[in-house]
Amino acid sequence: MSILLKVDNIHTHIGQYHILQGVSFEAKEGEVSVLLGRNGAGKTTTLKTIMGLTPATSGTVTFLNEGITKNATHHIASNGIGYVPEDQGIFGALTVEENLKVAMRKENDAARERQEYVLKLFPDLKKYWKKEGGHLSGGQKQMLSMARAFINDSKLLLIDEPSKGLAPVVIEKVMEAIIEMKKQTTIILVEQNFIMASRIGDTYTLIDDGETVQSGQMSELIQNEELKRQYLGIG
Repeated sequence: MSILLKVDNIHTHIGQYHILQGVSFEAKEGEVSVLLGRNGAGKTTTLKTIMGLTPATSGTVTFLNEGITKNATHHIASNGIGYVPEDQGIFGALTVEENLKVAMRKENDAARERQEYVLKLFPDLKKYWKKEGGHLSGGQKQMLSMARAFINDSKLLLIDEPSKGLAPVVIEKVMEAIIEMKKQTTIILVEQNFIMASRIGDTYTLIDDGETVQSGQMSELIQNEELKRQYLGIG
């Protein structure tokens, strides 16, 4: 599988704080790459740095063999990277229909086909088509956020903490949706729920105190009790 995105030794400052201090990993086409680590390790900032929301002060981000480290966020998005933020980023005053329409970069046949696809993936969105985003349940808001990112022809999706605050039955639905989406796109996932991450992730990167400590196959991490205990507090 070819490498779709490469992050090489990125450092990111937010104000006076040196948040990322050497994060490196690769995302291969057609895989789910999971960023793991304790709260505050730098996982969300890594996604924001890839998107240009908190630009790297050094290091490089390469997407489809082109450097995007200094690109503006709207250029990164239009080049094929979708982003599902931790706070979901939907428009509470707009209906489900309007949220999806606003998210479409091009309203063409391909976009409409993808819309039909996400409505099959998330039937609740079709059920509440005319309901305002702010009145949806937490799980429905998460589904809408993922649908908004997926509705464009994104070659890569960055998904931040999709299971946060959701009931187990809803987490199962979200997990099934990500597995289905993986058939059509590549995913970088930040997830605190290790059971969920281990079931859908192909590879992992452990981040601790703003730097990469280890990367590898998810199947290897599942068996490594010491790493899970040291960096995830599991066991």
